[in-house]
Amino acid sequence: MLTAMYDPITLEIMWKRLISIADEAAVTLYRASFSTVVRESHDYSCMLLAPDCGAVVQSTRSIPSFIGTLPASLQHYVKHYPPDTLQPGDVIICNDPWICTGHLPDITMITPIFHHHRLVAYAGSIAHMTDIGGRVRAPDSLQLYEEGLQIPICKLYREGKLNEDVMAFIEHNVRVPDQVRGDLEAQVAANQIMARELEEFLEEYSIDDIVGLADQIQFVSESAMRRAIIEVPSGRYAYEATAESFDSSNPLYLKVLITVANDSMKIDFTGSAPQTASALNTVQNYTYAYTCYAVKAMLCPDVPNNEGSFRPIKVIAPEGSVLNARYPAAVAARATIGHYLPGMVFGALGSVLPEKVPAESGSPLFGIAIHGTDDYGVRFSGIFFFNGGQGASFRKDGLSCVSFPTNVSNTPLEILENTFPVEVERKQLVRDSGGAGRFRGGLGQLFTIRILAKNPCSVSLLSQRGRFPPMGVLGGKEGSVGKILLNGRPVGAGKPLLLRKGDKITIQTPGGGGFGEPRERSFSLLQRDIHNGLISKKCAHALYKIR
Repeated sequence: MLTAMYDPITLEIMWKRLISIADEAAVTLYRASFSTVVRESHDYSCMLLAPDCGAVVQSTRSIPSFIGTLPASLQHYVKHYPPDTLQPGDVIICNDPWICTGHLPDITMITPIFHHHRLVAYAGSIAHMTDIGGRVRAPDSLQLYEEGLQIPICKLYREGKLNEDVMAFIEHNVRVPDQVRGDLEAQVAANQIMARELEEFLEEYSIDDIVGLADQIQFVSESAMRRAIIEVPSGRYAYEATAESFDSSNPLYLKVLITVANDSMKIDFTGSAPQTASALNTVQNYTYAYTCYAVKAMLCPDVPNNEGSFRPIKVIAPEGSVLNARYPAAVAARATIGHYLPGMVFGALGSVLPEKVPAESGSPLFGIAIHGTDDYGVRFSGIFFFNGGQGASFRKDGLSCVSFPTNVSNTPLEILENTFPVEVERKQLVRDSGGAGRFRGGLGQLFTIRILAKNPCSVSLLSQRGRFPPMGVLGGKEGSVGKILLNGRPVGAGKPLLLRKGDKITIQTPGGGGFGEPRERSFSLLQRDIHNGLISKKCAHALYKIR
């Protein structure tokens, strides 16, 4: 039920203004952060939410999974701290994977926003901490207790005053307390920006709250999504994917059944593998977020995300499965399975929406967590990312070394060498790694890192696609698989590595799948790829039948 109506032009202006508020907060978070995870990899999000906990706007640069999890987190927060108990200056935090984003390094922060002594909205932000204690995202963790500090729903600030006990407890459980505290304070500042700017917005437009505006924004978005779903032929569409398991040589099978009925969609992952005895498990919030993201990106990409966008979508994942694990399952590597979900949604609907569905990308992204002590006795801990190739689409080649479905950036090598005791010896595109097709998959990348620290350091590698390559669609060929070498010898991603000075890690990320039959690729595009060193003449002859 709409409580207020704005004409289309006024609605658009006010809507964009709210988005700009979230964007300003995101810039604040980015610039004030201490860690490379936030500052360089952009692993964060900012969002304004209505009093009913529904998302209204998000920052333009936001992690897709955070968009879906933050409103669900707020629902838990207000049960613990009812709105009538909150005061201006309160800041609530939590990192419980089942309440928040699915693993411990992400801290979800909520600040209530008051106007004329009434609670009118919430400012929310999420940032990935560079360290949260524990075993630093060890892929072979068996339970959550090994993975770091668990922060229950609590107030970091009470009426504007820092809860020193909570901050001290966090600082004493992490390896790099200055960086973690710095990022938390950056989140506080970002939320304060949203609160201040929203109050100015309400004063400028002479309105008491954003309830009516939020209702209309969400109504317009929901209507747009329902119109898009109606265009999909009603029916049932299935797909299966195969992922590598860290705890055995047996693969993990993921299944999805999508039921489209008029203007709504049910996406059911029943039949997927049970939860594992490793850190690959995901939780319901995370599964929901990446599933809805795939539908939104495919059917209604141009309407800004908010609560209304996802109302027509229902996501089911059986409790106890790898996509809805029970507490206290290990979940540190949840992205390593969760990043398969958009590709599964695309694969299921590819037969009826070929123009909207890309081939599989070289994802999940490769995450490298490292910690130890440098030659000066200073502790270091961090995580950096390198991306594979994007899958090709109906209209163009996939981009090389671009993260999908998340939008985490590749860590710049200069930052990597200045922050950690490592040297990057080589970094290059991998020729022929993109799947052949009418449009070619994006290329993966290869890089070699040498350890410089005298003291041994621990390295955890989170990766997939070492055995099962990204698949092409409509006749497109598969992309290349990923590889990990330690001193020239293949190693798996299932266990942390203890590395010493001079050890070298070489990582090759997968290439994206191709789209369409290779023989349909134009000669001019092939010549361009050969000239730019993206495709070898041998590959062109073998896959594209060029003589």
